[in-house]
Amino acid sequence: MSVLVTGGAGYIGSHMVLELLEAGEKVVVLDNLSTGRRASVPASVELIVGDMGDEALVKQILATHDIEAIIHFAAKIVVPESVSDPLGYYLNNTSMARSLLACAVEQGVKHFIFSSTAAVYGEPEVNPVTEDESLKPVSPYGRSKLMVEWMLADTAKATDLRYVVLRYFNVAGADPKGRTGQSTPNATHLIKVAVQAALGMRPGMEAFGVDYPTPDGSCLRDYIQVSDLARAHMDALRYLRAGGESLTANCGYARGYSVLEVIEAVKRVSGVDFPVKISGRRPGDPAAIVAANARAKEVLGWTPIHDDLEETVRQALAWEKKLLAEQA
Repeated sequence: MSVLVTGGAGYIGSHMVLELLEAGEKVVVLDNLSTGRRASVPASVELIVGDMGDEALVKQILATHDIEAIIHFAAKIVVPESVSDPLGYYLNNTSMARSLLACAVEQGVKHFIFSSTAAVYGEPEVNPVTEDESLKPVSPYGRSKLMVEWMLADTAKATDLRYVVLRYFNVAGADPKGRTGQSTPNATHLIKVAVQAALGMRPGMEAFGVDYPTPDGSCLRDYIQVSDLARAHMDALRYLRAGGESLTANCGYARGYSVLEVIEAVKRVSGVDFPVKISGRRPGDPAAIVAANARAKEVLGWTPIHDDLEETVRQALAWEKKLLAEQA
């Protein structure tokens, strides 16, 4: 029996592959390498280059490798881009996920773990936001993910598939052992952008909006370290294998940092005072969103161990230096 990781050559997916290997699991990766990279997949893992929407390919993988569980990461994730290209996001994130899910049901896959997002909440009325908060996504990205959540819920009612939906907050950092990290060119993750500015890879950076109703006017977010997030997926897999019912859970630390606080943390850790341009708000950005995480802790047994912003920044800085050394 094997686990299929879609998007396993990407940022979060590659950390998941490492977590599975350390647990002794057999792993197969499906990735079209549009943002992932071959080097992020260990040599012991079979990497199949292709699209999750290719039903013939997916059915062949599920049958040939005796896939028992799918952990689905492959998606477009840039909120402003989703506003300008909504149909591209509905195709990639929703339509192709529907194809993947149909193949899973047809081939008898029992367990499905889905990479969802805090963007399904939109502008929450209360923070930290619980999983029972009303869902009002304000971007095509958030809506494209919510549609997959609906498909999973409906499919689970009609079949014996069981699932865990994990709603991520802001993912950051890198593998503490330096094996993988955020490697996507032109990535928009705040900490990666700030680290690149600190290393002189960018002339500086922008902070989008300082007129939000937050303590310092900049957006407030819950930053979850990527290895902690991968372990939450491992906990979800164990939960499903133990007979757990379908579940939706937030993944975050239940506290937030503002954009300006994160930038100051990067400056402090790197020792570089890089330029920061204050720009207007971006479309689709809520003012503040912080995770309530009791469900993940109590039901899945998840225990975060990297809840330290400066540690996360140091990991991101070390990974970016490693990427620079590879290019030298």
